[in-house]
Amino acid sequence: MVTNAKRRILDGALDLLRADGGGSITLDAAAKQVGLTKPGLMYHFPTKEALMKAVVGHVADQWEALMGEYLGEPLETAPAHRRISAYVEAALAGRYDSADFAIFTEALYRDDLTETWVRRFEPWLTLPDDLPAQERARLTAARLLADGYWMAVATQVFPPPARDHERLLAVARDLVREGAAP
Repeated sequence: MVTNAKRRILDGALDLLRADGGGSITLDAAAKQVGLTKPGLMYHFPTKEALMKAVVGHVADQWEALMGEYLGEPLETAPAHRRISAYVEAALAGRYDSADFAIFTEALYRDDLTETWVRRFEPWLTLPDDLPAQERARLTAARLLADGYWMAVATQVFPPPARDHERLLAVARDLVREGAAP
């Protein structure tokens, strides 16, 4: 369970990544960002490693909460097309920025952080082995569309024009629709 103090620290750490020119998360900077002393911050997160793992978990919590709202049923019993649909909706509806992208890319260089992303998103994105090839391709295409969309929005590198959002969402929804034609 994340306490209010921990949540404030985690949100403050993400704010560091949003700083002009990009910032970095250190124990000193995170403590200063939220008005704590370094020992005060270390009471909650004794090492930078602990803080970084918690930040990744915090971002994953936000994603899972949003996906859960779109799913509207227990994840464990949801069919693949509904899970991928929830991911697509969250990716195209969320308000992502440089902090989301920075924390995602930070995980690429650290196995423990990568493991957190994989563990948290695998139940949402893994497709069953017995899924017909055409359906697997459609669901994978929808997921990749969603991946590209949120990353482009978060980085502001070639973001899609706002006028195209609804049409992109319609294409993605068509791809994840159960029983869609090949």
